[in-house]
Amino acid sequence: MTEYEILRILWWVLLGVLLMGLAVMDGFDMGTAALLPVVARTDVERRIAINTVGPVWEGNQVWLILGGGAIFAAWPPLYAAAFSGFYLAMLLVLAALILRPVGFKFRSKIANPRWREIWDWALVVGGAVPALVFGVAFGNLFEGVKFDFDPVDLRFLPDISLLSLLNPFALLAGLVSLSMLTLHGACWLNLKASGEVARRARDIVPWLALIFAVLFLLGGIWSSQLTGYRLAAPLPHAGPSNPLLGAAERAAGAWGTHFVANPEFWLAPIVALAVAGLAVLWRASRPLAAFLASALVPVGVIATAGLVLYPFLLPSSSNPKVSLIVWNASSSALTLAIMLGAVVIFLPIVLAYTAWVYRVLRGPVSSASIDADSNSY
Repeated sequence: MTEYEILRILWWVLLGVLLMGLAVMDGFDMGTAALLPVVARTDVERRIAINTVGPVWEGNQVWLILGGGAIFAAWPPLYAAAFSGFYLAMLLVLAALILRPVGFKFRSKIANPRWREIWDWALVVGGAVPALVFGVAFGNLFEGVKFDFDPVDLRFLPDISLLSLLNPFALLAGLVSLSMLTLHGACWLNLKASGEVARRARDIVPWLALIFAVLFLLGGIWSSQLTGYRLAAPLPHAGPSNPLLGAAERAAGAWGTHFVANPEFWLAPIVALAVAGLAVLWRASRPLAAFLASALVPVGVIATAGLVLYPFLLPSSSNPKVSLIVWNASSSALTLAIMLGAVVIFLPIVLAYTAWVYRVLRGPVSSASIDADSNSY
């Protein structure tokens, strides 16, 4: 393989790793916030749940910035297409994400129960909506998105509305994402919270795992019946990045071909389902192991989606020939090489700092610890 081909594959893998990092690190924040009405019934209990993620949620959102930055620098056509074609969906996610810091900071300013209830629901929306919309976005990759490129100036020509993105399969993918992240959040609360909050979280883990497993299996069966996309002709893996040079076409059952040709790919969905079951088994006796198992669920799900879609990044249902794939939508070899060097240097630093922060903040959150900390929410 040529250097350019290797760099493109590496950045496709790194994109998946960053998405997994977002789902694992920021996912339990979202899941915890979405579960507030279920696991916490008094103000003290809600404060316990909120303060399990209070010290770390801002750092966890760095993975969202890393993912967006990687798409911008490594896959410019994908960034342009996603952030303009999915504009309304992006605004919805941003509005929900803005509610999170506002909710965290404002709810504790006034002791009025009504005031705090309003901001608690803002946190619920800020957790549940992004978890749902991110899954909807993934679901639309399987269906294909209506867009084209101007053959003269490569201007992106979307035909996308928010309602068109909310198709049945995409909504199912959104529910898979929501159930997956709420399972992750429940396992986090089981680990970090105390008292009734931890008990309620522990009690709902089996139900969330069952809902996730059913939805994930249904999504797998449904996706295998979709009219997918495939390359109609070989494309140079080290060729120029030009969406007009694509050679994709729609074909019934195309998404399942990789798993037929490569049986080892089945390991990804099996991991997602198996570790969800382990989280249920370990939730009472081994809460840390249960949380780590729940963290592997999004890893398995995202790996499954990536292996099914490869080499497609964003298929076009309007004109499949201009679909964005690994071989026609990347930056130059020099750009990818420089960025890879930056990743090799800085990503280990980020991971080391993150590990240190979680080590310092280890231990459960209780009502006593909240009262003793003047900086708690």
